[in-house]
Amino acid sequence: MGRKNTAVRRKSIWKDKGSWELLLLCIPALAGYIIFNYIPMSAALVIPFKEYKFSQGILGSAWCGLKNFRWILTSTSMGRVLRNTVAYGAWFMIIGPVVNVAIALLLFEIRNRKALKTYQTIITFPNFMSMVIVGYVTYAILSPRTGLLNQILTGMGMESVDVYMNAGYWPVILTIVTLWKGVGMGSMMYFASLMGVDGALYEAAELDGAGRFQKMRYISIPHLIPLVCIFTIMGAGSLISGNFDLFYIIPRNSAILYETTDILDTYVYRALASGTYAMGATVGLVQSLVGMVLVVATNLIVKRISPENSMF
Repeated sequence: MGRKNTAVRRKSIWKDKGSWELLLLCIPALAGYIIFNYIPMSAALVIPFKEYKFSQGILGSAWCGLKNFRWILTSTSMGRVLRNTVAYGAWFMIIGPVVNVAIALLLFEIRNRKALKTYQTIITFPNFMSMVIVGYVTYAILSPRTGLLNQILTGMGMESVDVYMNAGYWPVILTIVTLWKGVGMGSMMYFASLMGVDGALYEAAELDGAGRFQKMRYISIPHLIPLVCIFTIMGAGSLISGNFDLFYIIPRNSAILYETTDILDTYVYRALASGTYAMGATVGLVQSLVGMVLVVATNLIVKRISPENSMF
């Protein structure tokens, strides 16, 4: 007697009423995603190649070839903007993970649960503050007349400093603001990863005579390397872009400070505000393409060095 086929045939999705109900529930979300994401993306691919005029619309505007791209190459401000964008992007990619990992390692060494929760709350709170509020806090500290910094300096018999008239101070200021606002959530990612380390590894290390810093070096930090690689790959695209809120709100959009605070995002914003939509879209398109290339290239580098830590 032949063996009876007991395999269960899967019901076709076209005949499964339950699947159709779930698909119908997804339609509003899919429609919104297409309308507010893919349609604007398609427009952003067309506008850079057109002499866009608002009165004529995207389809009615005349084609101009690579004219808008030539504007990028000939702009007198583009060298400064690219220098600031790449320099800040590279610096934040380095200093961010270093500080986040250091804070996570310090938090991991705290054994008092109440103290740990207190420290976590304090360092995470700025992450939930609007950049507008952060801008007001920064101005309250750095204001040339009533700022806390100048009050301390004058109280110590020193001369006051007007940082809003000197572009040289702002790389340090922007770095401090970025770390202060982002270190909370950034370190929590690494801290959560450390919580998943098998405690037996630390116990075995202690039995072998390993100290606190040796356990960090040989157990904690190697466990965080995959997460550092993932965040580095994902953040590689920001090397050619930046946090618009940070560079626009904190320096208060002061033209005097453009030498060290002007990046591509703020440059595009001013282009859009002046009505040059095509030029702004052109810079945005270049940013997207270069960012995609950087992400792929970074992943290839990580894959060549450590294949198990790459994303794809």
